[in-house]
Amino acid sequence: MEGISYQRFPKVKIREMKDDYLKFELRETDASMANALRRVMLAEVPTLAIDLVEIEVNSTVLNDEFIAHRLGLIPLTSDRAMSMRFSRDCDACDGDGQCEFCSVEFTLNVRCTSDHTLDVTSTDLRSSDPTICCPVDVAARATAALDPNSAYDPSEQRGIIIVKLRRGQELRLRAIARKGIGKDHAKWSPAATVTFMYEPEIHINEDLMETLTLEEKRSWVESSPTKVFEIDPNTQQVVVVDPEAYTYDDEVIKKAEAMGKPGLVDINAKEDSFIFTVESTGAIKASQLVINAIEILRQKLDAVRLSLDTEECDEQFGELGAHLRGSAV
Repeated sequence: MEGISYQRFPKVKIREMKDDYLKFELRETDASMANALRRVMLAEVPTLAIDLVEIEVNSTVLNDEFIAHRLGLIPLTSDRAMSMRFSRDCDACDGDGQCEFCSVEFTLNVRCTSDHTLDVTSTDLRSSDPTICCPVDVAARATAALDPNSAYDPSEQRGIIIVKLRRGQELRLRAIARKGIGKDHAKWSPAATVTFMYEPEIHINEDLMETLTLEEKRSWVESSPTKVFEIDPNTQQVVVVDPEAYTYDDEVIKKAEAMGKPGLVDINAKEDSFIFTVESTGAIKASQLVINAIEILRQKLDAVRLSLDTEECDEQFGELGAHLRGSAV
C-alpha cells in the first residue's frame, strides 16, 4: 500500500452571492468532506454574542433572566472574531473575559416618559467600540447612511425588540459580549441555515416518452411536487427545466411505473458534486463564513497530521500509525 495517495482537489463555483446569502457548488470531493464543512459552518466558526449581563434597574414586565436571554440572541457584527481571544484563554484579564482582547462592553439605558408604549430594541444598545462589535441592524443602518443606493430602509427596520415599556418603566444594564462557537451555545452560531444536496442527473427516455399522449405527459409532469419538468408549448415534448428542484421523492418514477412505463426517466445523484445554500445571521458575511469554515477545517486536519508525527503514534498504532503518517504527508 506504500505510495497510495487519497489526495483530492475539490473545486468551488459560486452561483449566487449576497451579504447574507451564498449558493455554490462543491465538486470533486465526497459526502464526508461536504458534511464536515457544513458542520463547521454551523458549530465551530466563532462569533461574538452577549454572554454576561449586569442589570442595574429593571421595572419592565420581563424578569432579569428573560431579558438576559433575549440579549444573548441578538446577532452582533463579528468580522474580527477570528483574531480575538476566547475569554477562557485570555492572559490579559486572567480569564475574566472583560478586556479589549476578548470582549466588548455594551450599555443600555432607557426610560419611558410618555403615555405611548416604548419599544426597547437592539438599536438602543451602545457599544464601547462599534468598529469591532455592534448589533447587526445598527451596522446596516450605518452602512446605508454612507451608501445612497442602499436598499436598506431604516423606517422599515426598527431593530430587534428586547422589551416594551409603559410610562415610568425603566431598563438600565451593562452587558459583555464574548467570543464563542455554536457548539457551546446556539447564540454564537453565525449561520441561520446551511444545507447541501447531491447534484441530480436527470435523463428522459425520449423514445418511451413519445408513446404517451399529451394528457398522459401532462399528468406525469404534474406528479412531481416541484417544478422539475414542463411541456414545451411548441414541440409538445417534456423537458427538464430545473433539475435542482428535484427532492429525491421518486414521485415521477412511481407515476411512470403506475402508467406501465418503467424506465421513462432515469435520475441519479452525482456522488462527487454538491450544491450548498448558506444563509448568515448577519454576524459575518455568508462568503466570509465559508472562508472561515475552510480555514478552521484546515487547522483541524493540520492538528491530525501533527499528531501522527509523534512517537506516541507509533507506540499506540504500530505499523498502522507509520502508514497513516506516510499517507498524511
